[in-house]
Amino acid sequence: MSDHGIDKISDIIHGRLRLGVMAFLANAEAASFTELKTALSVTSGNLSIQMRKLEEAGYIKIDKSIVGRKPLTTIRMTAAGRKAFAIYIEALSDVLGGALKG
Repeated sequence: MSDHGIDKISDIIHGRLRLGVMAFLANAEAASFTELKTALSVTSGNLSIQMRKLEEAGYIKIDKSIVGRKPLTTIRMTAAGRKAFAIYIEALSDVLGGALKG
């Protein structure tokens, strides 16, 4: 089945919530934790866990700061993350394209 690109689909990105984070960040330079939480309709705890996995893989960078006495967490996709996401999209397209042709 490797001819169909399924072996190139990243298990790290493929999780529903992690895919949502990557897709959101692919279209934004950066996002706050609150923006992602709202856009993806998830709990803070679940989002934190999934972002940690993406950060450990080197796909996102998380910056924490204080703005006006309030904590602000900003998330950005790294260059490695953009490359991995592009490979993921291409592999998914290959898999789904093959399924549609079948």
